[in-house]
Amino acid sequence: MAEKNQTIEARAQAVCEPLIAAEGLELLDVEFVREHGEWVLRLFIDNPKGGVGVEECSTASHAVDTALDVEDFIPQAYSLEVSSPGVNRPLKKLEHYRKAIGQKVRIKTFGPFGEPPRKNFLGALKEVSGDSVSVEIDGAGLFTIPLKDIAKANLEFEFS
Repeated sequence: MAEKNQTIEARAQAVCEPLIAAEGLELLDVEFVREHGEWVLRLFIDNPKGGVGVEECSTASHAVDTALDVEDFIPQAYSLEVSSPGVNRPLKKLEHYRKAIGQKVRIKTFGPFGEPPRKNFLGALKEVSGDSVSVEIDGAGLFTIPLKDIAKANLEFEFS
């Protein structure tokens, strides 16, 4: 079922991304998950000009709602949710990583990586190249991780 959910997420991304971009917003991530016995298609958006509020979420929801109904590629009944990514926003695209240079990130890889081998990395994002990122881990040094090996990455908000 997870593979089918990824296909739905990819289709939703393809349908929704240009419509959300036309509203001056950015689609950061898409989730299709079952929660409390119901299916939810969740779109995480950002506003390059500033934060995301209720108005931006409503605008994005109205922009994609009809297109999702017309495309009709989700067989289950579902709820559409449009949300801010929050302070621990996901890093999906190369430009997301570039914007996060110097900030604390949490990265999970598909399998063990580096020396000593690990799957979880929490540290400062130091560098982004075309196919990898470098993260400085306190007490463990610099790890360069190929983008293809990253299962999940997000900013890690630090309270001052």
